[in-house]
Amino acid sequence: MSVEIARRIAEACKQRARELRSPVSIAIVDAGGHLVLFERMMAPYGWATANISIAKATTAVMFNQPTDAVAQWGSAIPGFASSLAAMTQGRFIMAAGGWPIRLGGATIGGIGISGGNAPGRDDEIARAGLAALEALAPALAPQPQPQPQFQPAGAPPPAQAFLQPSLAYPASAPSPTNALQELAGVANAADYALQEQPATQRAAGESELSGQRSEQIPQSDDATLRKHLAGGPS
Repeated sequence: MSVEIARRIAEACKQRARELRSPVSIAIVDAGGHLVLFERMMAPYGWATANISIAKATTAVMFNQPTDAVAQWGSAIPGFASSLAAMTQGRFIMAAGGWPIRLGGATIGGIGISGGNAPGRDDEIARAGLAALEALAPALAPQPQPQPQFQPAGAPPPAQAFLQPSLAYPASAPSPTNALQELAGVANAADYALQEQPATQRAAGESELSGQRSEQIPQSDDATLRKHLAGGPS
């Protein structure tokens, strides 16, 4: 229960009290029964209505019910009213005019009205304040706040964690036996290719090799060759 909410409720109650020409005392307490706002419209009169309005607001919070409902079932219990009044130091009363204040389904406080100049006036003025709060409830409802998420240092943002490519692993590592078999198959294929080569291509290759060898041996004329064979000087 904030002071701002209490003031808005009190202003609505005062407006209705002026319309009814019934000056009253207005007391608003929080959920723990602590006084948040009090105003006495008939000042300097209405000394008794001040304490009665505070007792009504406290009783409404204590039982989370309108004080008129508490009076209906509490009056059937002998000594109930006097015992509660003594234990709460006079802040308990069984009389109409006290209502719990709820916001978002939770009780946040209580309101007590005393001093109405006609039967039922206290309840009517209190309900006017509660109606004003209901009109403001959507604007006063707490908005959910995003919860912070712990993220280790150096870790990628959560939005990018699912975009990382997955590593591709081979189904099984190649064994040494399979590797040797593959090499042997390549060698056999090379031998087979040489054997299947046409004879013309092999002859051309052999002639090319013999030509290269002959080019390395210097050619000499017939006279030099005959002298060389006869063992004479060249």
